[in-house]
Amino acid sequence: MIRDIFKRNRTQKEATMPSNNKNDVPEGIMTKCPECKKVTLTKELINALKVCPNCDHHFRMTAAERVAILFDKDSFISIDDHLKTQNPLNFPAYTEKVEEDAKKTGLNEAVLTGTGKIDGREVAVAIMDSHFRMGSMGSVVGEKITRAIEMATERKIPMLIFTASGGARMQEGVLSLMQMAKTSVALNRHSQHGLLYISIMTYPTTGGVSASFASVGDINIAEPKALIGFAGRRVIEQTVREKLPDDFQTAEFLLEHGQLDAVVHRSHMKDVLSNIVKLHVKETK
Repeated sequence: MIRDIFKRNRTQKEATMPSNNKNDVPEGIMTKCPECKKVTLTKELINALKVCPNCDHHFRMTAAERVAILFDKDSFISIDDHLKTQNPLNFPAYTEKVEEDAKKTGLNEAVLTGTGKIDGREVAVAIMDSHFRMGSMGSVVGEKITRAIEMATERKIPMLIFTASGGARMQEGVLSLMQMAKTSVALNRHSQHGLLYISIMTYPTTGGVSASFASVGDINIAEPKALIGFAGRRVIEQTVREKLPDDFQTAEFLLEHGQLDAVVHRSHMKDVLSNIVKLHVKETK
């Protein structure tokens, strides 16, 4: 399943240069960096883990792409792929939009959950995908993350969560907000068993996700320049009536103010996570 999703997502276009006539570069061959505006061959960008070779900008990744670069070959097993989102509030066109994103991404919801091995050590993982409804957290997202945490607790293995979300999903109202408490309670039980939870925050980690499971890791790390916060910058400035620093709500700002343990480049992420897991997991003979 993951290999199929990965192949499909490698062809997805993100900020690609348009093709207007037969003499132009074919669409999707080149990718323009939204940060430095430099153009790179898409194939080279993918080989560089979707990090701009010019300015080090970290492009958004799909859940399948993260699986491919994080886990030992063929070790990842997804769970709860059968769970599907309903429309509890009869929100107009909500079901159709969810179905469109499912077809586009190959996922059943905005998070992929399962187990896999990092350098031979088993972990449970939830990887949010911002290509699906901007990674917003609805009932199914909260349920899948909670089930993954409970499975990690039962198996006595570490839990990893990659966040990439705009926050709670407004189309599900209070049912979406309830997932904040549900996931946090599951993580508290995981912690009471003396088990490790690592939170990895990517661009963006905002709203109800940042105010719940994303911020309560035993170890909290983030990718460079990841946007992390609850309310938007403009809302905060209007509330406090002050101009905020330019780097406000970035991973580097949070690290400087003690809200993160580390900012880790994507190329080093697997090694860092492997070492952390190794330090916290007893070796079995």
